[in-house]
Amino acid sequence: MNPDFELVSIPRLQERGHLGIKVGLENIRALLGGLGRPDAGFPVVLIAGTNGKGSTGAFLAHMLKAAGFTVGWTTSPHLVDLTERIWVDGEPIGTGALELLLTEAFESEARAGIHATYFELMITAALLAFRMTGVEIALLEVGMGGRWDATNATDPLLTLLTTVGLDHQQYLGDTREAIAGEKLCTAREGRPLVLGPSLDPDWVRPLLPCAPVLCPAPRLGPAEVFWDHSSLDGRRVGLAGAHQLDNLATAFEGVRQLKKLGFPIPEDRLWSGVASVQWPGRLWAVPGLEGVWMDGAHNPEGARVLADHAVACGLRPHLYFGAMGDKDLAGIAAQLKRIDPRSVTFIQGDAPRYAGPGPLGEAWGLEAPTLTLRQAAAHLRARSETPRLVTGSLYLLGDLLRELGIRPFGSVERPG
Repeated sequence: MNPDFELVSIPRLQERGHLGIKVGLENIRALLGGLGRPDAGFPVVLIAGTNGKGSTGAFLAHMLKAAGFTVGWTTSPHLVDLTERIWVDGEPIGTGALELLLTEAFESEARAGIHATYFELMITAALLAFRMTGVEIALLEVGMGGRWDATNATDPLLTLLTTVGLDHQQYLGDTREAIAGEKLCTAREGRPLVLGPSLDPDWVRPLLPCAPVLCPAPRLGPAEVFWDHSSLDGRRVGLAGAHQLDNLATAFEGVRQLKKLGFPIPEDRLWSGVASVQWPGRLWAVPGLEGVWMDGAHNPEGARVLADHAVACGLRPHLYFGAMGDKDLAGIAAQLKRIDPRSVTFIQGDAPRYAGPGPLGEAWGLEAPTLTLRQAAAHLRARSETPRLVTGSLYLLGDLLRELGIRPFGSVERPG
């Protein structure tokens, strides 16, 4: 990008709040309508769920790219840079492109006389990027819930629902059934709805607001599971953890349904995509640091599968934990304690939402040292004979990577 290019729209976007749910799809429809409905130019797949959306999207995007398709993909949250939220053909878009696309979105907002949310503007920019680059299929990760999510203003030919767990109850409801009801609004009448292996079709069916074609994903296996990858029939799975096999199964069922819908997808190319997939922040070996792993286990279900994996692999790391204060800290801690870590260290970020040492200690039932982001970065740069695992929040991982000067989709940016 031209170093003299002044960023205006990206800073303007970052001033918009992006937490919570805005009831109604009128704004996103107005934004897209004022831009000639960019989403009408390519088929759309929605990926909804409590956990596993990003990993399922990563598997599906890499498989379709390996099969020869130009793929657009949106995901959230980003770790370090906004451009991580919009992918085309396997790479995040550039900063200059994002600035220009957001400028178009803001101009549409002004013409419509509305005040759009952070997420509405980002989804608009993503759909504009996909139209501009001529993608052959777009994978849209649904944000919180589904009913009022900006992605739900599109007309998907296929929806994937990965899992349903208790998260964001203040917005979605206090039961799995209530939360599922919000997420199932992303399904469409008569069109395929892929269900992750943990979801029982008999449980889902009465919660549906319409009548899609239910397509349960069969579990994969048996598999050999290692700390940093898995192996199925001698074929490598790039994302580690037994839970990733369920996300892969969901992605494979999505591929099967796309083939039924007429997409010419050669089976023999798919596994090269599965082997090569990486997804920073999901049981991820941090580049440039020795023996440091990061995983954004930000709710009890995510913490459970992380703990299951560590226990199955016999790994007892030094554990660094930090999270937002509005999370189920005790529920997350109860799962992570099953790892029996060699030590526990708390990290408190700078933002007001971060939980402090009092709530963290209460949740874990112990007193542990609490580090700032700068102190934690220094700890992680130091050598250690034992693996170190940083977990608790994707926002924490992003803040730490900024402090470390590490870009998740590149190399070390600057020395610490």
